[in-house]
Amino acid sequence: MTTSLPAWHTLREHANTLRGTHMRDWFDGEHGQARAERYVAQACGLTLDYAKNRITDETLALLFALATQAQVGERRDAMFAGEPVNTTERRAALHIALRAYPEDGYRALGVPVGDDVAAVLAQMERFAGAVRSGTWTGFDGRAITDVVNIGIGGSDLGPRMVCRALADPQVTGPRMHFVANVDGNDLARTLATLDAATTLVILCSKTFTTLETMANACTARDWFLHQGVTQVGLARHFVAVSTNREAVVEFGIDPANMFPFWDWVGGRFSLWSAVGLSIAVAIGFERFRQLLDGARAMDLHFAGAPPEQNLPLILGLLDVWYRSFLGTGSRCVAPYCEPLALLPAFLQQLEMESNGKSVRLDGGALDAGSAAVVWGTTGTNGQHAYFQMMHQGSQLVPVDFIATLEPVSNLPGHHTKLLANCFAQGEALLRGRTADEVRAEGVSDETLVPHLVFEGNRPSNTLLMQRLDPFHLGALLALSEHRTFVQGALWQINSFDQWGVELGKKLAAPIQRELEGAATDSAAAHDASTAALIRRAQAVCGAAAG
Repeated sequence: MTTSLPAWHTLREHANTLRGTHMRDWFDGEHGQARAERYVAQACGLTLDYAKNRITDETLALLFALATQAQVGERRDAMFAGEPVNTTERRAALHIALRAYPEDGYRALGVPVGDDVAAVLAQMERFAGAVRSGTWTGFDGRAITDVVNIGIGGSDLGPRMVCRALADPQVTGPRMHFVANVDGNDLARTLATLDAATTLVILCSKTFTTLETMANACTARDWFLHQGVTQVGLARHFVAVSTNREAVVEFGIDPANMFPFWDWVGGRFSLWSAVGLSIAVAIGFERFRQLLDGARAMDLHFAGAPPEQNLPLILGLLDVWYRSFLGTGSRCVAPYCEPLALLPAFLQQLEMESNGKSVRLDGGALDAGSAAVVWGTTGTNGQHAYFQMMHQGSQLVPVDFIATLEPVSNLPGHHTKLLANCFAQGEALLRGRTADEVRAEGVSDETLVPHLVFEGNRPSNTLLMQRLDPFHLGALLALSEHRTFVQGALWQINSFDQWGVELGKKLAAPIQRELEGAATDSAAAHDASTAALIRRAQAVCGAAAG
C-alpha cells in the first residue's frame, strides 16, 4: 500500500520541517524570480503557475519519487491500454478513446473500439446537423426551437456545464434546457415556458432505469400528450442516449433514434460520448469535435510529458500533498470566468465520486485522507462571500484560480479588472499582512491591529487558459480527469466505481412505497428517526391525496 512506501514516510517527516516556514520568505529577491520561473508548466494552451504552494525542490523530488514508487505511470499506461482498471466491475475506463483519432487504436479489454466510437460520432453529427438546420421537425412540421436534456449526475453536469461555458449568443441554434432533479419544480418550470410542438427531449440514462431520470421522462411524455402531440408524433420529440435498447423501445422511442455508449464509459467521464449529444446540438458538431481535440491533446500530454512538465501529475501530487500530509479537508475552485460558473459543481462529482473512498484496491482500509471536498464559485463573487474565511479563517484551504488571458466579452475595461482581482487574491493569500505593516499604513489603534493582520502562507495554483473556446475547455476538462486519476493511483483506490451511491437508492424504493400508502415489509426495519419522518410525511401526503 502507498502509505508503506519509503517516499511516503519521508514526505511525512518532510512536512513537519515546513510547518514553521512562510512562503513569503521564498520570494525574496532573486530566489523568488527563480522560483516563479521554475514552478510553471505549460501544455495545450494552458499555463499552470504553482509557485505559490507550500513546497520546495525537495518536496517536489519526494513527490515525484512517490509517484514512481506508487507506479502511477504504470497505472496510467494500463488505463490507456484498456485494461480492467475498474477492478470491482471488471471494466476498462477508456473515456480517452471517445476523443481519439482512428490511428490511436484504443482497445477495451483487447477489443478495438475505434469503429464503434466513429459510428456514434457520425450519428451524432447527422442528428445535430438536422436539428440545427431545421430539417428535423416536430410532429406538425415546425422546426425545433428548444431542447430539454433529462438526465442526472454525469448525464447532466458535464453537458450542462459545457453548454453554458460555450454558449454564444451570436450563433444560432435551439435553446438548451437541463432537468435533473426529481423535485417536480425543476421539470414544471422548464416545460411551462415551452411549446410542445417545437420541443425535443434528449433522455440520457445509461441503464434507462435511473429513478430521477425516468420519473422526469414519464412526466415529460405525459405533458406532450396533454399538449396535443399524438402517440405516433412523440417519435419526433424524444431521442435516447443509453446502453439499454430494450428499455428504450419499451418507453416508446424508435431504436433508430437511440445513441449508444459502452460500459467502459463512466458517467462522470461521459460528456465526450453520446451523452454530449446536447452539446453537439447546442454548439454544432464542428465545435464539439474541437472540444474532443482539446481533450485528446491533453491525453497525449499526460501519456508522454516528463514528470516535471506533466500538468495532471503535478496537480494530482499537490492534491495528495495537501490532503494526506498537511491535513487539508477541502479545495476551493475559483474560476474568474463567468461562463465557467458550473465548473466547481462538475469537479465536485468528478473528484468526490471518483475518490470518495476509504477502501484500497486490495480491499484493505485506506489509512490516509482521500477526496478533499471540492467547492467554489466564480470570482469576483466569491471575494464578497467565503474569501474572508480563506484569508483569515482557522483552516487551510488550497485554491485553484482559473482565468482566461483573452477576454470572453468585448466590454472595455472589464477583463483587466477581472484579472487584477484574480492575481491579487493569490498574492494576498501568499503574502498576508503583518502587524508592523498594518501600523506602517497608519493604523494607530492597537486594539484594531490584530483584526487587520493576515497570516498569509495560504497556497494556490493559478491556471491560465489562452482563451475560452472548445479546444481549450476540452484540454482543461481532460486535465481535471487525469488529475483525479493521479490522486486515486497515489491512494491506490479504484477511481472508477461508485458503490457509495447505491445504498441510498436501494433504501429509497420501499420508503417511496410507504409514502404512497402501499403495505411493505420494510417498515419495521427503519430506525426510529426515519420511521418518525415517514409518519410525518404520510400524514401530509395522505391529506393532500384526500
